[in-house]
Amino acid sequence: MSRRVIRESMKRQELVALRPGKKIRTTDSNHNLPIYENLLRDFLNQPQGPGEVLVGDLTYLPLRGGKFCYLTCLQDKVSKRIVGWNISANMGSAAALDVVRQAQSGGWAVKGAIIHTDQGSQYASNAYRSLLSKGGFRQSMSRKGNCYDNAQAESLFSRIKTELMVNGFFETIDEARSKMRVYIDAYYNTIRRHSALGNKSPIQFEKLFKQIETEIKRSKRLESVL
Repeated sequence: MSRRVIRESMKRQELVALRPGKKIRTTDSNHNLPIYENLLRDFLNQPQGPGEVLVGDLTYLPLRGGKFCYLTCLQDKVSKRIVGWNISANMGSAAALDVVRQAQSGGWAVKGAIIHTDQGSQYASNAYRSLLSKGGFRQSMSRKGNCYDNAQAESLFSRIKTELMVNGFFETIDEARSKMRVYIDAYYNTIRRHSALGNKSPIQFEKLFKQIETEIKRSKRLESVL
């Protein structure tokens, strides 16, 4: 159909096309804080199992009336499990600190694990660097202006917005938190299948990984006895 036909049809039905809103910049890399190299560019740092590398980032979530809130996530690079998340009213470092603490308290990050983010001021702050250092984690950052260095986090946010935000926005920040909790805990981590995981959910993949790991250790013990 021509544009004229579509335009007239929409007018009769009182339909209005949604236009892209203004893009919110969530990465402030123009600061004088310390920057870390991208450890994931080194083949030797590629994870062999869950808990070895976590990738993090933040994005904005539109609210009714043109306002925004901000989602910060930390995801396991191997199993795809979201090990920490926070929705806040601003882009300060508090949310970034919170998701790391969630990963620690849940036991999802082993000592010496790499935590990879962009060069945002939240991740370069003294508080964030101190938390990672005390936890025995290695800090890694994407190269400036290179979104491909943290493509997994970008992909995660794209999925979340596509699958969860049917109307393109949340009514309130409380609604955003409530729906995100159900989405992550009751769906994404437990049910949602990933082709990269052999069509298993993150939790299913982790269970299978542990079973295989246990079998390998058992076989090695038997070999040592024989």
